[in-house]
Amino acid sequence: MTTSYPKSKLNVLLLENISDEAVQEFVQNGYENITHLRHALTEEELISRIGNVHILGIRSKTLVTAPVLEAAKKLLAVGCFCIGTDQVDMMEAMRRGIVVFNAPYSNTRSVAELVIGAAIMLIRRIPEKNRLMHEGIWMKEARNSRELRGKTMGIIGYGNIGSQVSILAESMGMKVLYYDIQKKLPLGNATQASSLSDLLSVADIISLHTPAGAATHNMINSTTLAHCKKGAILINYARGGVIDMNAVKQALETGDLSGVAIDVYEHEPTENGAAIICPLQHMPNVLLTPHIGGSTEEAQVNIGQDVSTKLMAYTDTGVTSGSLSVPELSLPVQENTHRILHIHKNVPGVLSAINTELSLHNINISGQYLKTKDEIGYVVLDIDNGTSVKVTDLLGKVQGTIKVRVLY
Repeated sequence: MTTSYPKSKLNVLLLENISDEAVQEFVQNGYENITHLRHALTEEELISRIGNVHILGIRSKTLVTAPVLEAAKKLLAVGCFCIGTDQVDMMEAMRRGIVVFNAPYSNTRSVAELVIGAAIMLIRRIPEKNRLMHEGIWMKEARNSRELRGKTMGIIGYGNIGSQVSILAESMGMKVLYYDIQKKLPLGNATQASSLSDLLSVADIISLHTPAGAATHNMINSTTLAHCKKGAILINYARGGVIDMNAVKQALETGDLSGVAIDVYEHEPTENGAAIICPLQHMPNVLLTPHIGGSTEEAQVNIGQDVSTKLMAYTDTGVTSGSLSVPELSLPVQENTHRILHIHKNVPGVLSAINTELSLHNINISGQYLKTKDEIGYVVLDIDNGTSVKVTDLLGKVQGTIKVRVLY
């Protein structure tokens, strides 16, 4: 399909070593101006480069802040090639009509498998035995080494990853108890706990899968740790800010926790080889990994294909399925029409004003799709072929308009 602004002129900026499969998806679909960087950019660096970018791809380290979006005069869409989107100022993207996509399912299996792997390593106290062997010390004993079977897995946050952990844990013979602020349908024989303290009091292994935010910041602290079953294992592969690391360290020192696995940190380096300091370093029965929960080759391929496909579907046809900032619309392509995308404030009368403006200029509508979400409305218009491109000027004057684009 030939769009009004050729794909060959759309500038794509991919950061943080996004998979080569994503690059190939763009190339195979006619996108030519692709910049692929292996590292993250600081806010200042991104501001200096974003001015002519139409499509931005990031992972977890690059922050797309309000000043970045202010400088992004041509930006159509942001692709988060990961699960989380807290690195993007979503409200500002929404206000500017910039579509934001992510990959909520593509690496869930990778994270879930590593959680189970960490649980096995910690309950068998492998980190300590591994260290002793590297020091040339033979220590063959069964003391404090246990099986997962029959133990209780407590999952905090029963979303895409938490529910996958639930399935794998149950297949290992574990009992599964989960806590979520929303009522969630259990998978298998899992049971929803009525409160966080109820879960903590019985769980042998606690696995966190919550988003970052004011409600979850330091949710595991000295107070909540006091509810934990003596000798429990804590696994955090969610977000760094959800645990108080010093309180966890104290619980390890007193034996209230018998093992900890951490993959995420409140303040993470932006490049490989950089130094990082963590209060749990050099402690027994602790596994520390550098935010690699979803970093498998399979996951990166899946994420690259998933997010790039969503980005191209939007820029090629106006489809916003999976969007987090603009209402989701999925619509077929109509032959012999011009397609116009109209993003506007969700206020009364906008659709009526659009239709009135087109009617006054004798412009026939072949298809029309509207959806609203929070502060934003999104209309896709298919109008008769041959209509003047000046229609964008007409629709741009409609009160509440944020962005108008003739797609083809």
